[in-house]
Amino acid sequence: MTTRLVSRARIGAVSVLALLLAGCGIRATEVPTNFGPAPSRVRCSLAEPDVSTQTARGLPVQVFLLCGSSLVTVDRTVRVPDGAADSERRMLVAQGLLDQLAASPSPAEKEAGYSTDVRGGITVRGPRPGDPEDTLRLSMAPDSLTSYALAQIVCTFSDSAAAEGDGSVVLGGPGAGSPRRYECTDEVRARPGSKEPPSKDAAGE
Repeated sequence: MTTRLVSRARIGAVSVLALLLAGCGIRATEVPTNFGPAPSRVRCSLAEPDVSTQTARGLPVQVFLLCGSSLVTVDRTVRVPDGAADSERRMLVAQGLLDQLAASPSPAEKEAGYSTDVRGGITVRGPRPGDPEDTLRLSMAPDSLTSYALAQIVCTFSDSAAAEGDGSVVLGGPGAGSPRRYECTDEVRARPGSKEPPSKDAAGE
């Protein structure tokens, strides 16, 4: 009787060990290995400065492009004539930033995983009567843009000479609707597809 019980115990132990080994094998396939990144993973950084995007003379600026699921900055230039008045200079910078956002990324940037969701042809004008003086009115209503495009524009403008430099920008559309003050937050930069820039009515500012 004792021998039979010992045999059963050994069989049970072997079965448990086999299950544990099998479980370890399954878990081993789920953890990262040292054989390099997955094919779909993007670097989101350039191996060296992209000279092709920096050859034009002008005002050095940064714009936010998409890479993976977040926003990243890249260097650009916009043309601003010498002697332009402050208001004209601001509009020229804003339009130049929009044009740069809508431009196709360079081959090196595409290889690194960069892209843009901003459509070409968007223009910008200054405030309408009654708007805050720092309002930028787009030819498309901000709420008609994709969440990615809106995040790109808000974060690019709010960090430029087109805005007041406080991390926000007042945007409106082509109609008579009140403009809104949008903020570029850490959450927006990290998750532009699911986290829209927070905003509030800017009328009366």
